[in-house]
Amino acid sequence: MRYAVLGTGEVGRTLGGRLVQLGHEVTLGSRTRDNPAAVEWAAGAGAGAHAGTFADAAAFGEVVVNAVGGRVALAALEAAGAGNLGGKVLVDVSNPLAFEEGELRLSPVESDSVGEQIQRAFPHARVVKTLNTVNCRVMVEPARVPGGHHVFVCGDDPGAKEQVTALLGEFGWPADRVLDLGGIRAARAVEMWLPLWVGLLQKFGHAEFNLEVRRAR
Repeated sequence: MRYAVLGTGEVGRTLGGRLVQLGHEVTLGSRTRDNPAAVEWAAGAGAGAHAGTFADAAAFGEVVVNAVGGRVALAALEAAGAGNLGGKVLVDVSNPLAFEEGELRLSPVESDSVGEQIQRAFPHARVVKTLNTVNCRVMVEPARVPGGHHVFVCGDDPGAKEQVTALLGEFGWPADRVLDLGGIRAARAVEMWLPLWVGLLQKFGHAEFNLEVRRAR
């Protein structure tokens, strides 16, 4: 399958690299076609790896992965072009966090989410929020965390969630470890997990941890 991965940071490069390893074709998108990080990634990631603009990537991909920061996600997707997103599964792994005056802040928070903003701005895209609750290495290799643990999906299109769940399976997430939280409104909850995630990162000194949800039978 052809994937567009928007964003040349560690998350985008990690996701794109794993997709190429799995046999998919990937265009890593950025603001400019000659972005040094994207060009270097494409040169080293193997056959099937390409670099281009956000619009190049979105036009190429059958599935689009938003891996830019949540605060700039709408701008990146606008540059990608609504016409290149319509009808496609759009996987949003972003978080709306920034450090302001030394403090972690989320915006939007509680009454909105990046996932919802994307779905409103691009109503013909099939937005699924997932993977934003774990480090990028755990995203593509969940076995880095011992034992059973969970990842979440939410979105308004059941078929899109099924397709994303299958992709998560390729990454190594068993279907019974993927919890469907319902519609895209649930993105509010998983995005608000980030302050606790950062606190745990500071406590543990590394990012290879995750949640396991247990319930009474």
